[in-house]
Amino acid sequence: MSGNRLILSFVFCVVCCVVICFAEEAVPAKFAGSFYPDNPKELEAMIKAFLDKADPKAPEGEIFGLISPHAGYGFSGEAAAFGYKLIKGKSYKTVVIVGSSHQFSFNGASVYPEGAFRTPFGNLEVDKAFAARLLDKDKEIFFEPAAFSEEHSVEVQFPFLQKVLSNFRIVPIVLGDCTLLQCQKLAALLKEAIGKRKDVLVIASSDLYHGYDFRECEEADKLTLAQLKKMDAEGLYYGLREGRFQMCGGFGAVTLLTLAKELGHERLDVLKYTNSALVTGRKQSGIWAVGYASCVIDQEEGAKPMLNNKQKKKLLRIARQSIETYLKTGNRLELSETDPALTRETGAFVTLHEKGQLRGCIGSLVGSEPLYLTIRDMAVEAAVKDPRFAPLEAQELKGIEIEISVLSPLERVPSADKIKLGEHGVLVRKGISSGVFLPQVATETGWSKEEFLSYLCEHKAGLPADAWKDKSTELWVFTADIFSEKGLESVE
Repeated sequence: MSGNRLILSFVFCVVCCVVICFAEEAVPAKFAGSFYPDNPKELEAMIKAFLDKADPKAPEGEIFGLISPHAGYGFSGEAAAFGYKLIKGKSYKTVVIVGSSHQFSFNGASVYPEGAFRTPFGNLEVDKAFAARLLDKDKEIFFEPAAFSEEHSVEVQFPFLQKVLSNFRIVPIVLGDCTLLQCQKLAALLKEAIGKRKDVLVIASSDLYHGYDFRECEEADKLTLAQLKKMDAEGLYYGLREGRFQMCGGFGAVTLLTLAKELGHERLDVLKYTNSALVTGRKQSGIWAVGYASCVIDQEEGAKPMLNNKQKKKLLRIARQSIETYLKTGNRLELSETDPALTRETGAFVTLHEKGQLRGCIGSLVGSEPLYLTIRDMAVEAAVKDPRFAPLEAQELKGIEIEISVLSPLERVPSADKIKLGEHGVLVRKGISSGVFLPQVATETGWSKEEFLSYLCEHKAGLPADAWKDKSTELWVFTADIFSEKGLESVE
């Protein structure tokens, strides 16, 4: 009997070891030996040759994102090397790779949650904590194992990354069919997960034209690359849907452009373009042709913050003390200020949130007094005079989070085409009717530009929803330096 128990114990241990080993097994490299060499030395020599040959022009700022092709290395490796050479030796800690599903049909985004992926160079660990911030937030962003089972668009980026970076983790994402709103939602989640980090790189994995006419390939790709350089994510999305632009990983590019613009990045450069006809020399009609491009988005922000962190914290303290003083005494807070950045006259809004919900928002588009006094007064107005809410009670203040938006001067634009969603706040005015949305409204709601402007006209200005299309309607834009107590609580 004891012998049987011993055998059973041994079998149980073996089974446990097998289960544990299987659970910790990395996802194997399924395209080594086809899309790129499976021999490590041969693969390293190939990548080195591509990198040595690449001669990209370095951007002005640190690189935030790449668009990189994902064909077999013999076709697209030379183009891919232009982007990867620019990030060689950089200190990225997390690399997000957004690929496109070629074999498995689904809707939305599949995020690989944990574990590792194997290449001939070894394993790449998934950034589990970062991935978790993308999952658990939206039913359209989930983990679907089948999306990764036979997908090359993400895998072919791994060996290049392993040769140019060290000490980093990956976040593999595969997109199926996506609406514009789904791309915008993923971009918003990525923005939240990135926060203030500067050590995150985002790669959209995509080839360009696919067809049987190499002349058409070059012409079509010129249009697509011109659209990418505009950094117009919405225009790219609808152009892809209409067939004017061609990218097999186009939704990943839409997501990257949306994210980049929301984080303040204004410039995309095309580093290298080629196509399979140029690579192989087979420039005959009727032979399959695919376009490849390497593009870079740098981290240089388009507009520098108007205030430093010390000044922002001071304004937030003024706002809170002003509300507290008024609720206790009914009087305005008495204070003076000599900092030139806080005494200049400029527009500003104060927004109050309670448990993540709007609790009051009042502001002035044009400064008529020093900024610190505008913040003092608008904080009180937001607390007790926003007609949408009951006046704030003193006992509520502890649970209130304060957000401040310091505004740039207003600039009139000739049409909605000049409005950059997520960057610009908008004032719409026709006759005596007017309404305003701050820049963050677009990001918080996920609205398209048409939805944003239609709601602004109808619900804020009391105009017809399509009044923004009328040439007699004035459209004014502004930018804002937006900061909150929660956002600055850990900043020295």
